[in-house]
Amino acid sequence: MKTNNLGYPRIGSNRELKKASELYWAGKITVDELLNVGKNIRATNWELQKNAGIDLIPSNDFSYYDQVLDLTLTVGAIPERYQEIARTSNSLDLYFAMARGSQKEGQDVVAMEMTKWFDTNYHYIVPEFTKNQQFKLFSTKIVSEFIEAKKLNITTKPVLIGPITYLLLGKEKEAGFERIDLIENLLPVYFEILEKLEAEGATYIQLDEPFLALNLTDKERNTYTKVYNEINKSFPNLKVILANYFDCFGENLETALALPVDTFHLDLVRCPLQLDDILESGKLASNVNLSLGVIDGRNIWKNDFKKSLAIIEKAVAALGADRILVAPSCSLIHSPCDLDLETNDQTLTPEIKQWLAFAKQKIKEVTLLKQFATNETDRNNSINFAENSLANQNRKSSKLIHNELVKNRVKAIAKGDDQRQNTFATRRQKQAESLQLPLYPTTTIGSFPQTPEVRSWRAKFKKGELSQTEYDALLEKETKETIRFQEESGIDVLVHGEFERNDMVEYFGEQLDGFTFTKNGWVQSYGSRCVKPPVIYGDVSRPNPMTVKWSKFAQSLTPKWVKGMLTGPVTILQWSFVRDDQARSETCTQIALAIRDEVVDLEKAGIKIIQIDEPAIREGLPLRKEEWAKYLDWAVKAFRISASGVADDTQIHTHMCYSEFNDIIQNIADMDADVITIECSRSQMELLDAFADFKYPNEIGPGVYDIHSPRVPSNEEMVHLLEKAAAVIPANQLWVNPDCGLKTRHWDETKKALIEMVNAAKKMRVAATQLETV
Repeated sequence: MKTNNLGYPRIGSNRELKKASELYWAGKITVDELLNVGKNIRATNWELQKNAGIDLIPSNDFSYYDQVLDLTLTVGAIPERYQEIARTSNSLDLYFAMARGSQKEGQDVVAMEMTKWFDTNYHYIVPEFTKNQQFKLFSTKIVSEFIEAKKLNITTKPVLIGPITYLLLGKEKEAGFERIDLIENLLPVYFEILEKLEAEGATYIQLDEPFLALNLTDKERNTYTKVYNEINKSFPNLKVILANYFDCFGENLETALALPVDTFHLDLVRCPLQLDDILESGKLASNVNLSLGVIDGRNIWKNDFKKSLAIIEKAVAALGADRILVAPSCSLIHSPCDLDLETNDQTLTPEIKQWLAFAKQKIKEVTLLKQFATNETDRNNSINFAENSLANQNRKSSKLIHNELVKNRVKAIAKGDDQRQNTFATRRQKQAESLQLPLYPTTTIGSFPQTPEVRSWRAKFKKGELSQTEYDALLEKETKETIRFQEESGIDVLVHGEFERNDMVEYFGEQLDGFTFTKNGWVQSYGSRCVKPPVIYGDVSRPNPMTVKWSKFAQSLTPKWVKGMLTGPVTILQWSFVRDDQARSETCTQIALAIRDEVVDLEKAGIKIIQIDEPAIREGLPLRKEEWAKYLDWAVKAFRISASGVADDTQIHTHMCYSEFNDIIQNIADMDADVITIECSRSQMELLDAFADFKYPNEIGPGVYDIHSPRVPSNEEMVHLLEKAAAVIPANQLWVNPDCGLKTRHWDETKKALIEMVNAAKKMRVAATQLETV
């Protein structure tokens, strides 16, 4: 029996990579200094896994920004607009330009599109493909890192996104072809990579093919058969671990089991029944091994050794121990680094901490499970086994978890509780009379730049170095300046800036019962952006108002409308580590009722426009389409419960990030938000087509500039995007706004961009007036 790990967090236990990357972008450290930080993180990760007893240690799971972008650079799929940078800059600057855009020394190129990695909160950079796309080996990062580990006396298992998944992750940037047809051009580069790795002594390679968990066409399944037969024919001595995760193989199981690979990796956390399906099918070849993903790679709960051992023992009984690998369910990049860093009992109590395991601890769980599965005596005499059993039993019986008042309130939800008083047509008329907004009204998504100074205030307040009165005075000053800027720049609907908030989910979790927090539980969202998800351990309720104070204060400063800013129940659920002892739908409904209370209190305080952000609603979709309806039913209902306690003339907004909307557009309409804002600029308004084709009835704000890039778009660029939007959506339904919140941006670029945005909206109003006159 072997132990296997699919990937390890690359940010560093203290977010070393984030800090170094941002210093490099700011010009404060050299490229060599940044590269050295990466090298140290890799070495630390490899040594940690070696010392823990992992047999198959991954390499090439490290990335300076995103593993899909790494592969795009590796296979030379560099879009034309970056070719000048490729000729004049180092490869790392080219890489970052593709991820973030570039606007310096006369260059002005937009970033590549970004979207969610399957149903996680991790974002990847979307490959761009053209007809007859050519590929060539541009970067040998995967080979270099394998050699780097060898110099440390560690022979790793290189990890590579499989060729079919890579193509399916991308987008066709012109008509007339299907990206899957590019496989003939792509495969020779993969062969070149495998040749180099084999020549350096690699015996195992992990090819990640999570698209095998999705609904595939016959053509795509046939492509899997053809490609993996070709790989096996050309590399008969290379042991290929085919990794599928996040769901079952489903109807792809027969195709998968016929592939000539050494090992299949199974996610037995998300799909525990697939082991029985495989063992009972009789179609697993006698020379093929199974990697059992029994440790949850996406959540932070301690493994239940008894349950996992029952699964391992079933597989061993059928196949023999020498054909079994014990593993996490997926890469551990979705887990925080190290629970040992949580030393503050006030932040994370010992009772709850005993229920948790981060990446470092999950690695230890993997090796302990192998030990216990191969030696029952060790199990019976092990302190580790006894502690695991006790922690799991304590969690089941803890009085912290259950609140009967919350459970009864969920049971009491009535039929009309998820419905506004009247239809949108009626509400829209009342809102127009009440709010008196112009054509193409301008607004922002919520947050404004959180400068190092603002973050230092929060840190000092938490340490007790600032009193509540002193802290509030500083926040009031920042809020006033932000309101003044928005008034002076001509924005129509203002926001207070959210300077009191650390994170759009953490801020609410800190004020809701049933949540707890970590000090260092960071995970990567994209690039250098790390988030620290709250931990939902029990029933959720809202003991007190959470946002009313600051929204009311901001509204008192201006005659213009100020939006109340909330995070929606589905996003709070998706972006937290969620309890796994009850249905996610139940937890989401509890959160929805808490947010509903806040919405009602905001309206009572005079806030007439309230935004309930749901950027994660598309992300939460199950990977298999046959399971969508059930999820969308409770997710949409949760949003409606949160939004439906107010009068017709109170305008409800929502915001969504990086989503393909075509296949769920009816469900988005069913949410019945008065205004929806979406991220559109990186896709050049392509995402708006779904709303146009559907004839979306409510109002919509397609983002006109990308806030994830430091570049400032021109007025003409934004007018062009608005013209594209107005060509498919009636002008009286359109709002003008950035793609997302501005928290991570700098004030200088923010002010310039918003002033250009307002001017773009004014030009569109003039054009619309002239059109009416004609």
